[in-house]
This record gives sequence, C-alpha cells and structure tokens, in this order.
Amino acid sequence: MAAIDQQKNTRKAVLIIDDHPIVRQGLRALIEQEEDLTVSGEAGNSAEALDQLATTTPDLLLVDISMKGPDGLELTKSVRSLKPDLPILIVSMHDENLYAERVLRAGANGYIMKEEVAQNMIEAVRKVLAGDIYISDRMRQRILRGVAGQRQQPTSFSVERLSDRELEVFRLIGQGRSTRQIAEELHLSVKTIETYRAHIKEKLHLANANELVRQAVQWYERLSPSES
Repeated sequence: MAAIDQQKNTRKAVLIIDDHPIVRQGLRALIEQEEDLTVSGEAGNSAEALDQLATTTPDLLLVDISMKGPDGLELTKSVRSLKPDLPILIVSMHDENLYAERVLRAGANGYIMKEEVAQNMIEAVRKVLAGDIYISDRMRQRILRGVAGQRQQPTSFSVERLSDRELEVFRLIGQGRSTRQIAEELHLSVKTIETYRAHIKEKLHLANANELVRQAVQWYERLSPSES
C-alpha cells in the first residue's frame, strides 16, 4: 500500500483546459493510462482555470486555443504573469502555421495539433515537463528558416499581420459573433471591439464591414472545418 501511495505522489499532475467535455474526457483517459502522469483537474474556460490555479499548482497545463471568453493564447499570457515557471502545452485543432509561433512568444512551452494527439501527446507532455519545447519537426524547420531570413512575406490578405487580440476578434467574427457578443465574451467594451475591427479591416485591406464578415467566415471555415 505504501508503494502505491508513493507512486501516486510521484505522478506529474496535469490540468486540462478545454471547453468541450468530450475532448477533456479523451485527454484524461490518454493521460491517466500512464504510470507517471495523472489529471489533477479540468476547466472549461480561462476563468475556471485561473480560479483553480489560485488554490493549486499542477505540474503542467494542457490548454486549448479556442474557448469561450479569453482564448488559450490570452490565458497563457495571464498564467505567465502569475506563475512564470509553470509548463504550458497548447493543444489545438488549428493549423500550427497560424498559432505555434504566437503561443511560444506568449510563453507556452509547446504546441500540438489535436490530429496528432493519439500518436504524440504523451511524448509532448513528457518533453515539456522535462523543460524542453515541443513543436512538430515541420514547424521547427519553418521557424529556423525564419531565423535564417528565409521567411515568406505575408500577402495582402494574411492574418499573420494581425496582433494576437485582433486574431482572436477575427476568429469570433468568423464564428458569427456580433460586436456586442464579442465584447461580452472577452469582457471588453463595444468601442474597443469596434477599434479592433477597424484595425483588422485596415491590415487586411478590406473595404467595409460586410467584406470583413465574409472574409472572416470563409477563413474560419477553412481553418476549422470539423469544429461544431
């Protein structure tokens, strides 16, 4: 019995943050079949995650990008200001070309796409827990090419031009949210969201609000064709 208790105490604790209960259930099952890992808790959004972190400190956060309210990118920034050394692994259905570099700049320790979870999740978790950065080999090469000065220049319509918050607003527009709904979800004023919309139109060279909505919806459908 003492040996079993000791094994439990040496397991690394993971907090899962994702707004889909089925996804959380799948991640929990994957993690808890490992002898050296356990799930310490779950959260469905950034606010719930921060509430849990106020009283507990897991060994690693497993964070989805797209959540209601502040997204995983904004949560990463908040956690970094509170717990600078807490490992964070981003798990997302979105293409790593769009988000991987952003989350690393925000302070995350790795990025893995959900389509790779079954094969590479445990490897990614252990690598981040060991103090390393986890990204795919393809993404690593892309970043190295950028460092070497071989990065491609963004086209006139390229969301790479957008700031993290502008990208979050653009994604929510693509999901069909109104300005007021976005303001309420992100806990910002309507005027602030209108300012973000204006900046997005300028950076993406969009003529008006209708074109902004149309482009956002088309972009989001390409980005997340399988999201319900």
